[in-house]
Amino acid sequence: MKIAIGSDHAGFRYKELLKRALLERGHEVTDFGTDSEAAVDYPIYIRPVALGVARGEFARGIVLGGSGNGEAIVANRVPGIRATVAWNVESARAGRGHNDSNVLALGQRFVAEGELMAILDTWLETPFEGGRHLRRIELIDKP
Repeated sequence: MKIAIGSDHAGFRYKELLKRALLERGHEVTDFGTDSEAAVDYPIYIRPVALGVARGEFARGIVLGGSGNGEAIVANRVPGIRATVAWNVESARAGRGHNDSNVLALGQRFVAEGELMAILDTWLETPFEGGRHLRRIELIDKP
């Protein structure tokens, strides 16, 4: 799967861990930065991830920051993006199963490192349930 990833300084360490794990799992990863823990403005690194997913250049995107909230807000401003914040396996499962999430937002300050890979795998592997959830997504996207 082609996956775009980006973070600010507060999510940099987890971005690097996830990037390595994705590559080990056979995914193709494009990293939109940042490249260190030096303070940056997160929209600069998050918007390109969302735009790439919306254009169909990537199947999914992952964005990281301190909480993941600001990153999800930036991503969700891009039409066609359904970014969900996950803080545990169940929230990752619901984001995919119920919301057909195409961008995962994670907060390095709020997700235990020991749960990071389980959250990633759950989000990657959970199928969209469709049904009533599809109807709701259609309502969200309705002009």
